[in-house]
Amino acid sequence: MTSIATHGPTDTADPVSTRRPRRRRGAWIAAGVVVVVAVAVVLWVTDPFGGSSSAKDTGGNTTGTSLATVTERSLSSQTSVDATLGYAGSRTVTNQAAGTLTRIPSAGTIVHQGHSLYEVDGSPVVLLYGATPAYRALSEGMTGTDVRQLNHDLVALGDTTSSDVDGSWDTFSAATATGVEKLQKALGVTRTGSLAQGQVVFLPSALRVTTVSATLGGLVQSGTPVITGTSIHRKVTIALDADLSSQVKVGDKVVITLPDTATTAGVVSKVGKVATTSSDQGAGSSSGPTISVLVTPTHPAATGTLDQAPVQVEITTATVHHALVVPVTALLALSGGGYAVEVVPASGPHQLVAVQPGIFDDADELVAVSGSGLSAGQRIVVPSS
Repeated sequence: MTSIATHGPTDTADPVSTRRPRRRRGAWIAAGVVVVVAVAVVLWVTDPFGGSSSAKDTGGNTTGTSLATVTERSLSSQTSVDATLGYAGSRTVTNQAAGTLTRIPSAGTIVHQGHSLYEVDGSPVVLLYGATPAYRALSEGMTGTDVRQLNHDLVALGDTTSSDVDGSWDTFSAATATGVEKLQKALGVTRTGSLAQGQVVFLPSALRVTTVSATLGGLVQSGTPVITGTSIHRKVTIALDADLSSQVKVGDKVVITLPDTATTAGVVSKVGKVATTSSDQGAGSSSGPTISVLVTPTHPAATGTLDQAPVQVEITTATVHHALVVPVTALLALSGGGYAVEVVPASGPHQLVAVQPGIFDDADELVAVSGSGLSAGQRIVVPSS
């Protein structure tokens, strides 16, 4: 067992600093601890418990002490950062039909596929899902990526079936024309079986309207931006200090603390590869380089309805199992370097047992340690709370 017995004033054991190690965001700077010792410091414990649960350290440290137990358990390391809650994806709807705006949505409106975004000359402009923007009229016999999108959308809306278009997804077939007629009937417009340019808008998903840049009753031309918005998917954005990037990876579980102090779970969905020094990066930004980290809430409804809000994120960066765990305050910095804990045997003098710190749990002020002289169930000295 690597230990240092504390027998009395003539003991020549390695001295121990009375200072506890300092930490920053879960990262302990063991190599930076410098202890200046003018004379050898010894721990002299006389009748350590005196019939109570408190130990008394009379070796120059007047801080009251008590006892804790070494436990074997799982431990997770966490990093706490500022972040911004909002919605993913910024999108602009560009009009492709010339005429007068006869209906526009209000901010906050959510439009799903198959529904009207706005109206030009009384005719609805319909939202459909797809990554390729609408750029032409579509009719029977045409082929292309935009036609493939249209066929998938018609199937999703129930206006045709996959068996009807199977093998010809890229082709505007008779089944496609029939599906378009059903869509037009649902919208209350003339059933032509074809789509004029500007009659549909393709976006990746449902749109949550944030602003309307056009005016009801105003004239609009092809290419005029009409609406801006986002997806309906919640996200949390972190401007993470670049020097912490190695501690975060896609798939890391997080806990999000909302403005009302309620908490909800999330998962890191994207870690940026480019560090920036922009002075305006939202909550969590700093004067140093940062990377963008995105978090997807596990239960989006639990995040509320605020368009944007500052939140706190606890990122679980590492987990160990079957580790020996002690309170952080039990660590003592040795003058010769390294750390120890003060073990209290069932009988005999206290002993300083050298340990190697592992990961830290900032939330519960715990640390995983390893050392040949340490085992679960042992009692150790900690400062009194």
